[in-house]
Amino acid sequence: MSKKKLMASISLDLDDKWSYMKVHGDEGWEKFPSYLDIVLPITLDILDKLDIKITFFIVGQDAAIEKNHPVLRSIVERGHEVANHSFHHESWLKTYSKEKIEEEIRIAEEAILKATGKRTNMFRGPGFSWSNDLLEVLEKRGYIFDASLLPTYLSPLMRKYYFAKSNLSAEEKESRKELFGSFSESFYPLKPYTWELASKKRLMEVPVTTIPVFKIPFHQSYLIYISNISTGLMKLYLRFAIMMCKLTRTQPSYLLHPLDFIGGDHVPELKFFPGMNVQMKKKLEIFETAMLMLKKNFELLPMGEFAARLKEEKQKLVSIKQ
Repeated sequence: MSKKKLMASISLDLDDKWSYMKVHGDEGWEKFPSYLDIVLPITLDILDKLDIKITFFIVGQDAAIEKNHPVLRSIVERGHEVANHSFHHESWLKTYSKEKIEEEIRIAEEAILKATGKRTNMFRGPGFSWSNDLLEVLEKRGYIFDASLLPTYLSPLMRKYYFAKSNLSAEEKESRKELFGSFSESFYPLKPYTWELASKKRLMEVPVTTIPVFKIPFHQSYLIYISNISTGLMKLYLRFAIMMCKLTRTQPSYLLHPLDFIGGDHVPELKFFPGMNVQMKKKLEIFETAMLMLKKNFELLPMGEFAARLKEEKQKLVSIKQ
């Protein structure tokens, strides 16, 4: 009798063209230029081909624009989950007051509900931004989990690289000083755990998985970057990540972004982003290779279903106090 596979959750942060331009400090983002009508059909088609259902974290501002409604609704129509990725997509969300955080969550919920017909109860902060106040707000509003942490030792290096490639002023860099999270977050668990909030309530955390022990990211954007050196090296890197997850019984939360599916030929404004020299055809091949490798080793699920199964199977989670 074959051994039951570990679960793995798959999600995509639906960051639009304007949100990358905004974080980069580029002019023109205020007009909310979008590539959703390009990237979503491509993404949904290849997910159908691979028979994989995932969770899309939608930015409320995109959902508030009526012309985006048909393509956003297609996410639900094709059988995927939708979740909240904040309204304004500001990586300094953690600096907001508790009242402002609640307003940010609420208006994003309402916009996503109007666009897709689904009320969201899952959240990931932009730029992996989170705070204790955010966790309290999410629990109060009935969210089943937060997914904002990226436990990696490389956060400072990732941020330094991004700033070096940006057009940000010193003031803007200061406001984004914890983009990609802080070094201290690398010491948080990789497996899902439970926050014990100051209010005595509890909230599940499902962090983005990095390679166990080494805490190095291995989500799709990193695989694309490594493929620039060698496709064979990229496969070896993912095999190593999978092996470490299985050895440590870590059920991975695997992260995708829109730029994992399209290249600089589609959005020349974003050529500054790592991996944008790789053309769409090659990116889709890399994605299919990665998903088939993950599918061979794990049962792939959208995040809501993953969290529900954790509870259903009564898997004991570590508790961490705020």
